[in-house]
Amino acid sequence: MTEPFGARLRHAMDERGPLCVGIDPHAALLTEWGLADDVSGLERFSRTVVEALSDRVAVFKPQSAFFERFGSRGVAVLEKTVQEARAAGALVLMDAKRGDIGSTMAAYAEAFLRKDSPLFSDALTVSPYLGYGSLSPAVALARESGAGLFVLALTSNPEGGEVQHAVRADGRNVGATMLAHLAAENTGEEPLGSFGAVVGATLGDLSTYDLDINGPLLAPGVGAQGATPADLPRVFGAAIRNVVPNVSRGVLRHGPDAGALRDSAERFADEIRSALPSA
Repeated sequence: MTEPFGARLRHAMDERGPLCVGIDPHAALLTEWGLADDVSGLERFSRTVVEALSDRVAVFKPQSAFFERFGSRGVAVLEKTVQEARAAGALVLMDAKRGDIGSTMAAYAEAFLRKDSPLFSDALTVSPYLGYGSLSPAVALARESGAGLFVLALTSNPEGGEVQHAVRADGRNVGATMLAHLAAENTGEEPLGSFGAVVGATLGDLSTYDLDINGPLLAPGVGAQGATPADLPRVFGAAIRNVVPNVSRGVLRHGPDAGALRDSAERFADEIRSALPSA
């Protein structure tokens, strides 16, 4: 049987540290790198990031939208990026935030979580805001394929609060409800469950939430959005060892020089290690 994503992630974090680096080739960043905003620039950007960092980061998080905007040729670059990153030993978390119902959700899951798909990734971000149960096809296929999911729970964007902080009839808010669903998915899994939550590193004190879901917590917001590695223990408390801090622009802005990319990633990784409590 395929080793579950949670176990593979735990091993990668223990060996390489928990840093996740985004692959976000948006137009402004391509320009900063001196690249054309076209498929050739997209390919050069993505290959440079993978070649520079694939031997030292635990996770890459390509943002699907920045590839999809170039149509089929952009998706072909995304396929190659995923395959090359995984072949080099890094885990790939596809940031596509898919969310739908029934056969449509099943088709989205097949695109990214079916083992013979050209876009097969180790994990996928998904949106539960058609109801957590709408994710069932993705949950089932992830289990079958040994992949994982990261479910939007408490996101770093300010607009998210109007949905995620809304209070249900039982007195629990929506974000806490998503965390409870994920804890149930991960019950009994060792050393780490495969069903994670997206929880923003910029949100401050989250002590009123139970973040102990026995699964990973993807923490966007470190770097350009203002959070620092030193903020992580205050935000995540006892769940800190399961946090996967995501840095995108904070690392990527140092390209296209491969050495500068590596140096930046190493600085963030060192700061994260320093922020973690002693084992």
